[in-house]
Amino acid sequence: MRTPLLGLLLLCLASGCGYHHYAGPLEPTGEQETALTVADDGSVTYARGLLDVVLRPMSDEELNRLFAEHSRGGVKATNPYTFGDTDFLIGKKDRQRFTVFSLAVRNYEYPKVIIEPEQVQMIAGNGRHYWSLNFSQLENYYRIYALGYRGNAYERNNERSSVMLRTLAKPEPVFNGQETEGFIVFPALHPDVTEVEVVINEAMLRFDYRDEPVEMVDITYRFRRDVGRRYHDGSIELTARD
Repeated sequence: MRTPLLGLLLLCLASGCGYHHYAGPLEPTGEQETALTVADDGSVTYARGLLDVVLRPMSDEELNRLFAEHSRGGVKATNPYTFGDTDFLIGKKDRQRFTVFSLAVRNYEYPKVIIEPEQVQMIAGNGRHYWSLNFSQLENYYRIYALGYRGNAYERNNERSSVMLRTLAKPEPVFNGQETEGFIVFPALHPDVTEVEVVINEAMLRFDYRDEPVEMVDITYRFRRDVGRRYHDGSIELTARD
């Protein structure tokens, strides 16, 4: 019985019966809160007077272009947010290392505004929760690549750390007249996730004489993506579309 079953399995694989999970890019949904507006570049802006808090999902392709020098070399690439140009097996090319958003704050309204990246969470429509990853967590993730903590592997790890220190969003005050931008990083979404809410918890807008926050706001952004199956012949069958 084993031989016919093995032959059937090989025939199935050769004819494209097998598949890998497919997920399209995150896009803003049409249903956002009243204070939020969607732009053509896929960003969503929360506006309160002259304060703008802008969130935009970043694709791996865009991150690889942004960090082109760090995205070459396959498994030795030092882009901390993607797998760079690593050539995976057929069907694995959609593999993501993290889910990354660009967070921009433009403050021309309040004396100062503070958003703490660690207070940002992503809630999937099916109930999964993802909390943002800070620098220490990401650095720990990459420790396994710094074998022996010496030589080329150690230098590559330092390069990744340097990029993260420059580009991750920071929990620093944005004073009146200032603009800042940085990345918020989450674990990669599970294959069954089609819609998410990204919630900025307790964005601090006003402070008392002791520098304690007296006015805070939660901001919720909504995004969606297509998911389905990518077959060995390259065809895609969507299994969920919001």
